Parts: sequence; C-alpha cells; structure tokens
Amino acid sequence: MKLIETADAPRPAGHYSQAVVANGFVFVAGILPIVPATDGTRTIPDGIEAQMRQVFANLRAILTAAGSDLHKLTSVQIFVPQIELWGAVNAIYAELLGTHKPARTVVPCGPLHYGALVELNAIATT
Repeated sequence: MKLIETADAPRPAGHYSQAVVANGFVFVAGILPIVPATDGTRTIPDGIEAQMRQVFANLRAILTAAGSDLHKLTSVQIFVPQIELWGAVNAIYAELLGTHKPARTVVPCGPLHYGALVELNAIATT
C-alpha cells in the first residue's frame, strides 16, 4: 500500500491521504475545488463550471502522482449541494472525460465544506 500526497492538489485538512494505491487501484479521497496553495489559504473559484474544472485539475494531479490518469478512472462519485447543478456538472464532466465513461454517481447532499458547489471522490487503476 502506498499513500499519495502531492503539492499539486490541496493538502488534506484532516487525518487522511489524498489517495491510497493498493492492489492495482488508486482510491482518491474526497476532493473540493480548492486551488492548491502552500500558505494554507483555501481559494475556491466562483461558479460551477470553474469549480468543476478545478476539482478535475486536482483529481488529475493526484492521479498523476499515483501513476494513473483520468482515462484510468473506474468509478467517480460527485456530490452537489443542489440537484439543479447536475446539468452543468454532467456537461463539463463529459467534456473533460470525452469518450471515457467510468461508473458514476451524482449525489445531491446539501451544503458542502467552505461553500463549494462540487466535491468528488474516485477510483482508478494504476
């Protein structure tokens, strides 16, 4: 088992790793659309489109650090505070992943940490 931490994605704020590699899989912890920073600031872009792009940039950075990439995703779970965001989330998701279609769940969940409009976690192969 290998614990993953990269400065190219937001550092964990609690007792967890950004991802864990085990048995040929990468298990990515929940990711918010926070712009990575080394000074402890937590900047989140405005709007669902910018936040989706940031959360995927964070996901890509973590997967790269783990020896994987977006096209090796097997499962993605997306959390949104309002189901009305689903259409925009789905459009950007499809744009970013192209023809690759991992299993996916979108969960309307109420307010997210720091007022974010999206959070996701994922599983990929190495």
